[in-house]
Amino acid sequence: MIGPLSTTYAGDMSLSSSEASMLVATPILVGALGRIVIGPLTDRYGGRIMFIAITVASILPVIAVGFAGNAGSYPLLLVFGFFLGIAGTIFAVGIPFANNWYDASRRGFATGVFGAGMVGTALSAFFTPRFVNWFGLLATHFIVAIALAATAVLCVTLMRNAPAFTPNTEPVVPKFLAACKLRVTWEMSFLYAIVFGGFVAFSNYLPTYIKTIYGFSAVDAGTRTAAFALAAVVARPIGGALSDRIPPKYVVLASFAGTAVTAAIATLKPAPDVWSATDFIAMAIFLGIGTGGVFAWVARRSPAKSVGSVTGIVAAAGGLGGYFPPLVMGATYDSVDNDYTVGLLLLVATAIVALLYTLLMLKTREPANGAESGATIPSKKESQ
Repeated sequence: MIGPLSTTYAGDMSLSSSEASMLVATPILVGALGRIVIGPLTDRYGGRIMFIAITVASILPVIAVGFAGNAGSYPLLLVFGFFLGIAGTIFAVGIPFANNWYDASRRGFATGVFGAGMVGTALSAFFTPRFVNWFGLLATHFIVAIALAATAVLCVTLMRNAPAFTPNTEPVVPKFLAACKLRVTWEMSFLYAIVFGGFVAFSNYLPTYIKTIYGFSAVDAGTRTAAFALAAVVARPIGGALSDRIPPKYVVLASFAGTAVTAAIATLKPAPDVWSATDFIAMAIFLGIGTGGVFAWVARRSPAKSVGSVTGIVAAAGGLGGYFPPLVMGATYDSVDNDYTVGLLLLVATAIVALLYTLLMLKTREPANGAESGATIPSKKESQ
């Protein structure tokens, strides 16, 4: 809701590049850190209750952001944007929920399909600026609030936990600490922070990037951002499905290699429309494949009772990975040459480091349930 309108807010409130970046990044940060708590709570209460709770809890922040934007108040947008981040915690609910419904051989595709819910980012980028033009800013936020309420009703009436779901009633803190002891948690967090963080960062900051570099309107920038997000959404289940058939390591390596190349091309500021669109859509595809591959890897390696806790931490890392790039892009923008070269080169370097780590340090094939040799993994009792 904030990302697609960030250029409008920046113009109306005369925000600097750094202020606009902070506006976009604040909900991402809250959504990321909140996943650390939501993952273990999903282990305890199940996906159905948590889906309902988070969907309902997101309604008021959406409306509040609408009022803040309508009032033209940057401080209120930051405050209410903070609470809007609650919606971003939903990812830590869906992964363990989907895992419980499918056996290990199908979880890559299943979690990829759930992750394709990222299409909401594409829909928001495409429709939000248009809805504002058609209905007004405040009415647009009420439309989304109604959609959230309808979703909660659907969850109440149609959603059920998997028969295999067993509530883990142990205290959240010990579960969190046990997950922190797992090597898989930190390895997958590192990888996911880059692939999902890159997607989140670009899907939120791309409207500002496109408007700044190419001079497109907010609506046109939103349309191009929607194409980026949609490409990543389509690619995610493909990455998951590929990881069901070949080792996820290869999928992740391809993702990092493609991301590095496309980010390097972006530094050259390819011509608008055909060439720039081709480059950013290719980047979105590589990032999307990587998100599907990483979480297929998480499902294979995590102890069954700790999937929610591990998922929460890994998902939080992904969100944090999306928090910093907009700030970096805003801080490194060169107004003289009108480019983001430094920020893009940092992405290239990060992707190369991740590629080398994956290639040299991670195994191609591992036993299920996190029992790979050489990993620092507690006993079954500890992991539960």
